[in-house]
Amino acid sequence: MKEKAILLISLAVGLLAAVLMHRYLAAERARLYQGVEKVPIVVAARDLPAETVLKYSDLGQRTEFKTAVGDNVIKPEEFPLILDRRLRYPVRKNEPIFWSHVEAAARRPTGLAPMIRTGMRAVSIAVSGPDAVSGLVQPNDRVDILGTFSLPSRSVPGEMETVTLTVLQDVTVLACGAYLARSDQPSGTDPFRPGGYNMVTLAVTPREAELLTFIQHMRGLGQLTLSLRNPEDVSFEKELPEINFRRLESVLPELNLYRQRQIHRKPNL
Repeated sequence: MKEKAILLISLAVGLLAAVLMHRYLAAERARLYQGVEKVPIVVAARDLPAETVLKYSDLGQRTEFKTAVGDNVIKPEEFPLILDRRLRYPVRKNEPIFWSHVEAAARRPTGLAPMIRTGMRAVSIAVSGPDAVSGLVQPNDRVDILGTFSLPSRSVPGEMETVTLTVLQDVTVLACGAYLARSDQPSGTDPFRPGGYNMVTLAVTPREAELLTFIQHMRGLGQLTLSLRNPEDVSFEKELPEINFRRLESVLPELNLYRQRQIHRKPNL
């Protein structure tokens, strides 16, 4: 009888120790993952054998720690991309479905290309520092592009003259260096830092792409500068004259008068 009591006590102590250990490990896991972001992922709603043609009823979702899943995992918003696709390998119920599990599944395009509107092109130009408003131009900003060129003089044959003119107006900035207009940087990476780039990528038409490419390859004869706009400003200046040394002398009084009348609202001047 005594031996039986000892055995029961031993079993009870062992069971209690197992319960306490389980609770301890659960608490430690919760502590370790406290504050860690969770993300929803696609899982199998039932045991799915290989060659299964996926339907909505085959798919479920659950949350998982972001650090525990890689780029190969499928997100719930990507459901449509795998529907009617065939599984290459079996997947157990509640297990994640990966892109590598699915036959010929086309992943949603990432990076810069999906941001380019149909009919437009992305072209990068070399501008940084003062030429990019002290590096304060950011993705999604709209800018005017000014060009300063050394060209043959039209008034003095055989001489060169420096000319500045507005090349394009109201152009959208897609990226500054590697920083894109939408935030697709992994969590924890540095945010956009002003001035930390020397290339700006712009959304332009094919004809404008040709123009900017030509200017970029003028081998020292041309330089581009960005002029930053207010995000609400969609105005367009129809007649912007080119500026050279000769015109600079005559245009300064006119420019200052325009500034006082139009910007500072002094109509009596």
